[in-house]
Amino acid sequence: MSVVQPNILLALSLAAMTAALGGCTTYKPAPKAFNEATIQPYTLDSGDRLRVTVFDQQSLTNTYTVDQAGYIAFPLIGQVPARGRTLQQLSGQIAQKLQQGYLRDPDVTIDVDRYRSIFLMGEVGQPGQYAYVPGMTVQNAIAVAGGFTSRANQSMVDVTRKINGQVLTGRINISGPIIAGDTIYVRERLF
Repeated sequence: MSVVQPNILLALSLAAMTAALGGCTTYKPAPKAFNEATIQPYTLDSGDRLRVTVFDQQSLTNTYTVDQAGYIAFPLIGQVPARGRTLQQLSGQIAQKLQQGYLRDPDVTIDVDRYRSIFLMGEVGQPGQYAYVPGMTVQNAIAVAGGFTSRANQSMVDVTRKINGQVLTGRINISGPIIAGDTIYVRERLF
């Protein structure tokens, strides 16, 4: 009986150590979808401000913001779903709706006037919300936020990104690209 108890204690202590060390390695590398999202056509979401031009229709040409529900309020045709659509898809949708009783052959073009913000947290000089610029990398975003603090892990960061309606988090290198709407968390280094 005395031989069995030490084996049980050993097994329990190994299980406890495994659980404790498991908490140290809970990060996940960035999923494959992270890299794919950076090379896909830009998809719209809440906070994007769009410049919509309807050729020869000054009263319809204006800037419109994608609201929290993912729609833009467009004159004559009302709420138009924008979330998850590319600029070409949205311009085609607006043109199609305008053609149904309002304009004969509408020519609609859309440009992004202002991208939705990115967010920086953790070991950066000034955590907060910042403007996104196309082609931005993690390192560029950190520079805009005042650089790293003296305690920052300067090689890898955690990025939370919305991809196809799903929120994913992964760890990427600071030279990695980011997209509008990303949340970047700079961790404290261990030593």
